[in-house]
Amino acid sequence: MTLIIDGVKLSNDIKSELKENTAKLIKEKNIKPGLAVLQVGENPASSVYVNSKQKACLELGYHSIVHRISEDASEEEVLSIVNDWNQDDSIHGILVQLPLPKHIDEQKVITSIDPDKDVDGFHPTNVGKLVIGLKGHLPCTPYGIVEMLKRYNIETSGKHTVVVGRSNIVGKPITNLMYQKKEFANSVVTICHSGAKDISIYTKQADILIVAVGVPHLIKKDDIKDGAVIIDVGINRIDFDNEKGYKIVGDVDYDDVFEKASAITPVPGGVGRMTIAMLMQNTYNSAYEKSQRL
Repeated sequence: MTLIIDGVKLSNDIKSELKENTAKLIKEKNIKPGLAVLQVGENPASSVYVNSKQKACLELGYHSIVHRISEDASEEEVLSIVNDWNQDDSIHGILVQLPLPKHIDEQKVITSIDPDKDVDGFHPTNVGKLVIGLKGHLPCTPYGIVEMLKRYNIETSGKHTVVVGRSNIVGKPITNLMYQKKEFANSVVTICHSGAKDISIYTKQADILIVAVGVPHLIKKDDIKDGAVIIDVGINRIDFDNEKGYKIVGDVDYDDVFEKASAITPVPGGVGRMTIAMLMQNTYNSAYEKSQRL
């Protein structure tokens, strides 16, 4: 029987734990985790994400700042806001919602964030710590994937993990996390991408298959082996005959592979729900680390 890895339940469990720990941190250290989010422009998808993050902060008892500026704001204005938050002791996490308008250098903005407050885990300092196995903020989606494997007690040590996708947000960091000599990692990892003439050669070898490319229903049952664990990071909108005129699907054809997989994440309700939970976890971790230095 195929196990459904329920991201909704897991994210709710994590948020319940964080709410309890936050109340304790406030009571014992008078430190309230603070998250500041900057949105440049009015991209509808970005607005949805920003609103979700703000809602999560309020739910957990965090200090929350959302700053929205126009799409034609200058790079200097963005950097100035980030610098102010770097200096603000009430802010433990800084997030600049991506993508940014083309006239603003994303890497310049990311590297301007204090690494200790980089709760997205994108700063080169945190990326470097991830690669060599040091403690630092992890990118939220890969962090969520590892937490899923851990909380469902899925064996990873010595298993062949195949990652489809090489983005800086998911593919590269989850590859680095999965081969670390740590619990719920220690896998033999293959990363494949558009350079492969036939990715199924690799995906059919996977004990654990992690797919993050943004191509609807790319992976079919003939692309996986019996008993594979499937982690589907894709969130794609496709036309569909319903009231909305579309539905959300993953990079894996869920219905097609379901019976063949031993465990699988649904879309929606899987990895996506974990991303915001782990952002909240990173923010709490940042506040907690500060409390230990006082």
